[in-house]
Amino acid sequence: MAASLAGSAAFAFPVAGAASGAAAGPGGAEVAGGPAASKPFRMDLYRQGDFVGQTNLVQCVGASMQMMLNMMRPFDDRTAAFQLELQNLARKWSPRRFPGAGPTAPTRPRRGASSRGWAFGLTLLGYGPYRLTGFVSVEEAVESAALAMRRTGRPAGLLVWQGANAWVMSGFEASGDPLTDASADVSHVFVQDPLYPRTSSVWGPSPAPDSRLSLDVLDADFVPWRLTSTSAMAGRFVVVLPLDWRPRGGRPRRA
Repeated sequence: MAASLAGSAAFAFPVAGAASGAAAGPGGAEVAGGPAASKPFRMDLYRQGDFVGQTNLVQCVGASMQMMLNMMRPFDDRTAAFQLELQNLARKWSPRRFPGAGPTAPTRPRRGASSRGWAFGLTLLGYGPYRLTGFVSVEEAVESAALAMRRTGRPAGLLVWQGANAWVMSGFEASGDPLTDASADVSHVFVQDPLYPRTSSVWGPSPAPDSRLSLDVLDADFVPWRLTSTSAMAGRFVVVLPLDWRPRGGRPRRA
């Protein structure tokens, strides 16, 4: 399967009003120089047709991988067969059982795939590297994801609902370009929830494809991993983060 996956696309641009004469950045983005670097900035990798809903209630990871690959390739594969193939790949690299709610609690069988399998699966397919990373706040998580997306031209993954669901972060809006402005603050994110159009009895309705969410709205779903979990990510905001593996001082790598 990896041999058949190739190509990527990325779209990022300063918000209307930014200065012209920008230089090309990673993934075909425009990076404005001088004063334009502090102007509002928007990036969104989503294209019409990229969204795929999960085919059942346990394949959120497989569907999220499928959407991320759609964003990174010049064509979309929205088939159920491809989603199942991706789900099985992620499950292959996932722990077979969930940890219990405490050190002495019994484990239980895993029905879906883990975030570890999500990150490792994308990397094995040649669209990484991706790494599972935990952060202490929503702001730190989304700003780190935004910077990683700018460096790589690839989407990020968010573990929402205390780790029970997988969302794709396809883009963001910020006060400046995080690649050139270290003080840039992320104000909104663009997300894809593979559970859409279903509604969770606990978390409510899923956002529509490519929804633009403020951090206050995102905070209702993107919450820390279960504190009762024995996972090292317990209490953290968990992101499947694209990594830039350029050598020190080198140019950004196109995904």
